[in-house]
Amino acid sequence: MKYFVPTRIFFTKGVGTHKDELHSFERALRDAGIEKFNLVQVSSIFPPRCKMTSKTQGLKNLIPGGLTFCVLSRCCSNEPKRLLAASVGCAIPANKSSYGYISEHHAFGQTEKQAGDYAEDLAAAMLASTLGIDFDVDESWDEKKEIFKISGKIVRTRNVTQSAIVKNGGYTTVVAAAVFVF
Repeated sequence: MKYFVPTRIFFTKGVGTHKDELHSFERALRDAGIEKFNLVQVSSIFPPRCKMTSKTQGLKNLIPGGLTFCVLSRCCSNEPKRLLAASVGCAIPANKSSYGYISEHHAFGQTEKQAGDYAEDLAAAMLASTLGIDFDVDESWDEKKEIFKISGKIVRTRNVTQSAIVKNGGYTTVVAAAVFVF
């Protein structure tokens, strides 16, 4: 059996508004630059030896209409003045032969920073548990970062997050995505 393992990944985000919910989603995807692909949502594994690339470079390697695998976070509402956030967090181990984790998080009432920190913490916590690192998700980010540094097992964490406040007269959708390239 043949397996497809992505070699590159890029992160993107977007926001869209429209009177119809589906159209607001399409506009958010357009803002993120990924509206022309058939997105296939996958779970939370950052593949071994996968390299991060820029959105511009990643998009050059995708074909409109093609099946495109991604971890996608989406949040939508038509409630005026509602704060929305969609975030994707990532934690990559120092050992490039090992896999990492990608998390998706969407929330109402969280700022971009709050949602981004939460998604990043979530990815780091999932990776830490597989590496056997004692990790308390209730500690502050700086304390957890120190544990990463001491353990030497987590090299990088990051997030991409989009937030928006719903305006009167329609739907607002926010998206954040980690898009895989083969």
